[in-house]
Amino acid sequence: MAIAVNDSNFNQIVISSDKPVLVDFWATWCGPCRMVAPIVDELATEYEGKAVITKCDVDSSSEVPLKYGIRNIPTILFFKNGELKDKIVGATTKSAIVAKINALM
Repeated sequence: MAIAVNDSNFNQIVISSDKPVLVDFWATWCGPCRMVAPIVDELATEYEGKAVITKCDVDSSSEVPLKYGIRNIPTILFFKNGELKDKIVGATTKSAIVAKINALM
């Protein structure tokens, strides 16, 4: 299961991580987000110990989405060593997400 991140724990979990980090920005009312959610949860299991897979609900966190300019959801951001390295905006395939994670490994 993906780790829930929010305004208060984002720096601790995402920015301070020594592993690549995926952050899925989503909302409960977002249809395309519901299509991506099972993929993100699968990746959390598949990359356990190798990468950190997280989700950020834009309705309960406002500072982090604002800081990273999240205007459309789902948006997936990819971090390495605390730096934003890549992103995918909109619903996408598992293979596209895997390619971005593997590029950071």
